[in-house]
Amino acid sequence: MATGIRQQDRQDAIAGWLFMTPALIVLGVFLVIPIVFAAYYSLTNWNGISPPATADFVGMENYRLILTEGGIRQADFFRALKNTTYFALGVVPLQTALALALAVVVNQRGLRFKDFFRTAYYFPSITSSIAISLIFLFLYQRSGLINQVLEFVTFGAWEPIPWLTDARGLIHIVLEWMGITLRGGPEFLRTQILGMTIWDWISGPSVALAAIMLMNTWTTIGTMMIIFLAALQDIPDFVYEAAQIDGASGWQTFRNITLPLLRPTMFFAITLGLIGTYQVFDQVYVMTAGGPAKTTLTMAYIVYRNGFRNSEMGLGLATAVLLFVIIFLLTMLQRRITEERK
Repeated sequence: MATGIRQQDRQDAIAGWLFMTPALIVLGVFLVIPIVFAAYYSLTNWNGISPPATADFVGMENYRLILTEGGIRQADFFRALKNTTYFALGVVPLQTALALALAVVVNQRGLRFKDFFRTAYYFPSITSSIAISLIFLFLYQRSGLINQVLEFVTFGAWEPIPWLTDARGLIHIVLEWMGITLRGGPEFLRTQILGMTIWDWISGPSVALAAIMLMNTWTTIGTMMIIFLAALQDIPDFVYEAAQIDGASGWQTFRNITLPLLRPTMFFAITLGLIGTYQVFDQVYVMTAGGPAKTTLTMAYIVYRNGFRNSEMGLGLATAVLLFVIIFLLTMLQRRITEERK
């Protein structure tokens, strides 16, 4: 009897591996091999044009140039890291909150045209980001529709802004309103740290980067809304019925029942948001190409610039590996915070 059970288990294991083999082959060819390739050639001086076999092994030289060399490469890396972090801090909370709010609204039973709203909110997420970027490129012009609408609603008091060419940081703008500037402000603001002054580090997202952040939020809330909507529909009705019997208000039900039950989905949505924002490239490439004054330079864009424009593929791959490490650490940190709150 035991021999028959072991034989059946062996057959089940073989059948399982046979079913998984096609997926494992695809993952190995398109995921594992490229990761190993990138990790190895980040330790070489490959230019991305000549055959990889001609590249010389340089060890950690590329990482030294990025992290400790003190030149333009290090300054651009940390400037891109600062911009990308501001981008994530601005987009992820906003898109998560808006997506959750939209999901709660379209999940209402008595809402008319529910299917229309779901489709309308989700439509930007399935539209080409390049096409959307080109549309917003015209909307953000000094004489574009956005400035015209703002000028109309303010009865002509609005000063048209060249959104995508304004390098001023939002925090800088607020500090200047308070009378704190680089020339007239405290001396410590001029202190150099990793290629930038403290004044540069606390600049906040530039006006140009903020414009891209708003566009990115609009294009991504549809996907997050669908994720939250599926989670909301998975919550049993008897939970809400019990809350009504206990006399809980709508806000108490949402805060004490809906939000705790959505915590795993919240973690998933925030993780997707972090990964997406730290990998933002196409919108920056189309709308600003890293400018003005490198205030929209992002991590993914300098990977492209180093590897394909400057023909320093080894340096670009090293930047990509560091980007992977940053995203991985942020995901683990978020997971730890989420587990501690359970």
